Amino acid sequence: MEILFKTFLALHIIAGTLGLITGTINIIGKKGGKIHFIVGRIFFYSMLTVSASAFVLSIIHPNYFLFIVGVFTLYLVSSATRYLRLKQLINGQQPKWIDWLLTYFMLAFGLAFIFFGLYHLVNKNTFGVVFIVFGGIGLKMVLTDFKNFKGKAAAANTWLMVHIQRMIAGYIAALTAFLVVNNQILPGYIAWLLPTVIFTPVIYYYCSKYRIKPAK
Repeated sequence: MEILFKTFLALHIIAGTLGLITGTINIIGKKGGKIHFIVGRIFFYSMLTVSASAFVLSIIHPNYFLFIVGVFTLYLVSSATRYLRLKQLINGQQPKWIDWLLTYFMLAFGLAFIFFGLYHLVNKNTFGVVFIVFGGIGLKMVLTDFKNFKGKAAAANTWLMVHIQRMIAGYIAALTAFLVVNNQILPGYIAWLLPTVIFTPVIYYYCSKYRIKPAK
């Protein structure tokens, strides 16, 4: 069992490192070109590998941290990629079953994280804050999905807005994992939340730059 754990741990670390490198390239590089597409695909499959290996590792040696990383990484990069195929939501396009599956997947875990976070806080464990924050973020994205799937998107190119938001959020998840594992200075909950605080303005910047208002 230990050999299996070490194998998946090595796979997790390699994929996570590759995800950080490719994610950084696409965040600071030119958007929409061939390089962006190729690097983005590498990032996508790296993050799927991170997610799958995180689930396996958290089962072999129960670990809340790895489980949260697995849940959010799977939902973020998968839904971000799916939105590239939903460019006509504003015009009545219907999402596929896989889109609904991803949304309900996040709904279930978002609620579970919040309740689990409250349980920790009641027992005077400040780590509960992390569960509540990430659970709230997950539920906010679920509400966005429901709104978009019903043709009530706030932007004509909502598919692009969601793609940007969730791909960068996937990068945040990878960076958070790196920081939490290697942190020797910051309090645990700060290490968990710091990448989100830093890169949320980046998401708003790109969404403001590329957003197209829907025609009246």
